[in-house]
This record gives sequence, C-alpha cells and structure tokens, in this order.
Amino acid sequence: MTPPDGPQNAFATLIPAGLKDDGAPVFAEPWQAQAFAMTIALFEQSLFTWDEWAETLGRVIASRQGQADQMGARYYELWLEALEHIASDKGAAGADTLASLKNAWADAYRHTPHGQPVVLKR
Repeated sequence: MTPPDGPQNAFATLIPAGLKDDGAPVFAEPWQAQAFAMTIALFEQSLFTWDEWAETLGRVIASRQGQADQMGARYYELWLEALEHIASDKGAAGADTLASLKNAWADAYRHTPHGQPVVLKR
C-alpha cells in the first residue's frame, strides 16, 4: 500500500477529520489520534516504509484474531502495539526505553486529578 502523493502532506487524504458518516467521532480517545499522528510523523521521517507499517500492523492484528474480545474496540491498542514493534525493530526505541516511558505514563496517570490532562514530566 502506497500513500497518495500530494504537495502538502503525503497523508493528507488518509488523516481522519471530523466525524464518521454515522456522526461518531473518528477517534474515541485523544491518545488514539496521537498514536496515529506519531505513526505518520515517523513515516515522514523515513523510519519505515508504508509497506513495512502495513505488514507490522497486519501481523499484530493477525496474532490477536483468535481472541474473544471485540477486535474493533481494540484497534488502536493494536495500532500502538504495532508502532512499538516497528520503533523497536528499527532501533528508534528499545524495549528498556519503551518500558520506562510506559511506567512514566502510568505513574503520571495515577497522580493526575480526575478530569485534568495527564502530563509527563521530563
């Protein structure tokens, strides 16, 4: 799969905007949009090809096909897992770095008052 060519952003026609045809938001949670945006940014920095991304995402989804839970509800969790795999495979973020970031996120989330945005401190 090759992204469409365009003068501005090669992914301009792929980036979901607004609402779906049924009126539902494109992303259910802000983190889903952020995971999508990180994937696009890493692609645009030539970390991986679009074919490599599609193969990685497909492999992660296929590895979960036998599970009883709703695959659609977990799509962006699988997307994020694929992003972690490809970032690690390409040497952009090792397992230790990813684990450290996950722990920092979990700690920040636990210590953020309800209704406030979660902020990671460096």
